[in-house]
Amino acid sequence: MLKIILQAQNQIMPFCERARELRIQNLPLWLHQRNLLAPYVTREIELKQGERLPPVREPTLVYRDNLFFDESYIQTFMEQAQKHNRPIRAAFRADDPAFREHALPLSKSYTPAGSLYLADLWYYPNGPMAGVEPLVIDMQAREIGYYHVPTYMGDQSGDLVFQVPLRAMLAIDSWVHVFIADMVFSQFARGARFEKRLNEDIGFKIKILGKAIYEGCQVLESSELVKVGKGCVIDPNAVIHGPTIIGDNVTINAGVVIDNSVIGNHVNISQDVQVMLSVVGDGAFLPFRAGLFMTTLMENSMLAQNTCLQMCVIGRNTFVGAGSTWTDYNLIPAPIRARDGNGKLSLSNRPVMGGCVGHNCRIGSGMIIYPARTIESDVVLAASAYCRVIDHDITFDQSDHHHLKLAHLHQTPYHRHLKAGVESW
Repeated sequence: MLKIILQAQNQIMPFCERARELRIQNLPLWLHQRNLLAPYVTREIELKQGERLPPVREPTLVYRDNLFFDESYIQTFMEQAQKHNRPIRAAFRADDPAFREHALPLSKSYTPAGSLYLADLWYYPNGPMAGVEPLVIDMQAREIGYYHVPTYMGDQSGDLVFQVPLRAMLAIDSWVHVFIADMVFSQFARGARFEKRLNEDIGFKIKILGKAIYEGCQVLESSELVKVGKGCVIDPNAVIHGPTIIGDNVTINAGVVIDNSVIGNHVNISQDVQVMLSVVGDGAFLPFRAGLFMTTLMENSMLAQNTCLQMCVIGRNTFVGAGSTWTDYNLIPAPIRARDGNGKLSLSNRPVMGGCVGHNCRIGSGMIIYPARTIESDVVLAASAYCRVIDHDITFDQSDHHHLKLAHLHQTPYHRHLKAGVESW
């Protein structure tokens, strides 16, 4: 089968990078797509924006490269597409809970069609042609709670829940979609699929229980649920609950608690760090008493001591200083707005949401960042009398390094076309 990749040219802010280059589940999105589609395709063509589809006469899969999908979704899509044996396009019902609550807000990639929304994923049994029909894949959403908010702090919605799909697909148009893809559509979904299989497959349940008894540990700590790579050093006082995946050459020190997370290769996690429902990229460093909750920390980044990130997305090669606080909940329960696919502030449909930091940033100690605020790639922020509380999005031209005499020492790979200022304080 031929695979045709359509390029999505818009950059995802604040990363200043296209969606295909961002990491989801600690893999570049383009590589994640390639791995899942490898069983179905034999060759590929990549088209730039505006290029026409080639006139081929063979089974063809066409998709835009800002799409995230999991194995369950793409397997179901391919089975039904080949069964129909006619040109089809992926579609969602407008009332599908997972799509309505998490994929549609802040997005610009879906085409309305009556009660459906069409996605940029097509299958042609005999090459691209007209007359495409929509193919609706039920995402099999399950309501799963993630926050219990005291009555005096909350609104009328009660406990906070996600609509977690067992089959996941969405377009990455905003940094919030990176959070949704990594947390709701991956971490939560993996746990939901595990629970479903545990309840339905008695053989699987016996296998899990047997392995835990043999290893003399709790079920969530058994090797069936905690996958550990080669060359790892794990202190016996660390607590690791699955489903968790730990890469190669990882160091985990005493007092660490890890729960339902993905830890990349060559990661160093110091004493008393807590990582819950999070993704930690290759080469990351978490010093003592750092904390991650439902957060993506991309490769080669560092989160200093006593800093806790909740529902955040942090880009690669970024440093976040000690004692910084990313708030995720408005004191008055007002709707949280975030940047959508067009760069405008829109309702995020999230009552709780952390912030986002781009690539190659340096964030000083003791900062306070309001919910859903973003810091653009290559920015340097140092706490000062006039800059300690971040209540608005920070762009590159507001970076503190522009005012330093040694500004040239800060490399700005995502803003090479701009020259940093050299004015001193």
